[in-house]
Amino acid sequence: MIGAVAGGLFALLALTVPVGIVLFLLGFGVDLFYSPFPLIRGLGQVVWSSSNSATLIAIPFFVLLGEILVGGGVAARTYSALDKWLGWLPGGLVHANIGTATMFSATSGSSVATAATVATVAMPQAEKLGYDPRLFSGAIAAGGTLGILIPPSINLIVYGFLTETSIPRLFLAGLLPGLLMALAFVVVTAVICSIWPKLGGQRRRFGWNERLASLKHLVPIILLFAVVVGSIYAGWATPTESAAIGVVMALLIALPGGQVTLDVLRRCLLGTVRITSMIMLVIIGAYFLNFTLASAGLGRDLTALIASFDLTPLGTIGLLVVLYIVLGFFIETLSLMVATIPITVPIVVGLGFDPVWFGILLIVLVEMALITPPVGLNLYVVQGARKSGNLSQVMVGALPYVLVMLVMVGLLIAIPGIALYLPSRL
Repeated sequence: MIGAVAGGLFALLALTVPVGIVLFLLGFGVDLFYSPFPLIRGLGQVVWSSSNSATLIAIPFFVLLGEILVGGGVAARTYSALDKWLGWLPGGLVHANIGTATMFSATSGSSVATAATVATVAMPQAEKLGYDPRLFSGAIAAGGTLGILIPPSINLIVYGFLTETSIPRLFLAGLLPGLLMALAFVVVTAVICSIWPKLGGQRRRFGWNERLASLKHLVPIILLFAVVVGSIYAGWATPTESAAIGVVMALLIALPGGQVTLDVLRRCLLGTVRITSMIMLVIIGAYFLNFTLASAGLGRDLTALIASFDLTPLGTIGLLVVLYIVLGFFIETLSLMVATIPITVPIVVGLGFDPVWFGILLIVLVEMALITPPVGLNLYVVQGARKSGNLSQVMVGALPYVLVMLVMVGLLIAIPGIALYLPSRL
């Protein structure tokens, strides 16, 4: 059964069938061929129970928050401000790419949206100032991946919902690894551009008056992050309530720029509906597939298969890491999460590992999938914002940052406190 389900998954994805539909079709197939009971009769209950959750309301709110910041022109102003603070480093504007991606990761909750935002703003500058297209675009793709690790993260919300893990604890656990990875991206970029200065373009220096004047575009974003995330940790609001507060604050931040019109708001709402509908279809489809797989006994079969390898707990984690890296080459990230979490998390928890820690480890592995071909979504998003060149340039440029993520995976396994320190303290 394991081989049939995996083969069916790859075959349907290769035919470009929408992921949500693929999950439903696999669920119907498991019911038809492997279950002695008519599991289809439970479809209505599965659809209702998987979508009837107040926690999931946070998803459209966080999506709308990001859409408003992008549509209101906040991204362009933030990018310009960070250029004034980071442009003196070896690599120049490449650091502004990473910095802007980090700041928007702390508000949008989506990697693809973050990468699209920064790419749209940054690419004209790269072509005008003569930056190497590989490193410049690769840094945007990699920086965008932070959107699902630094809170508030839509993927962490989904993980918490599927595993019944505390979302505030997951948000706290993702903060330190996310900031460390952003810092590592900056350091790696500076090292590369120090060794090969032509890759980094021109380094620009600005006076302190210009830097201090630019803070008016950075402080509102920092304040937005502090209110949205801080209200959760302080116990003043649930993740859903804080997301609603964030939408109101995003409007207040974007309005002074004069770009928030009725047409812009309409596009923001339509974009929110499209993205949320896609996410919910995937979640519901995954719930139905997991329901049929559990009823047919796949969980027992997989557990027995892994036990037959006679691995140590760390050996099992290593096996899962390799599995996720390989699957990440071929499966879209959210689909990869919802299709595997109900199977792998019980195994990990049964071995004595913390589900919060594994959630962060999983997110870092999923981040790698966003910038590794052939399905890495951020690679295509960034390439779509370019006016010239080919996709291979973005792939090559993202490679150093993939290595950073591999190092972070090793550090999380060797030092779990990187993810668990803040949740344990607060």
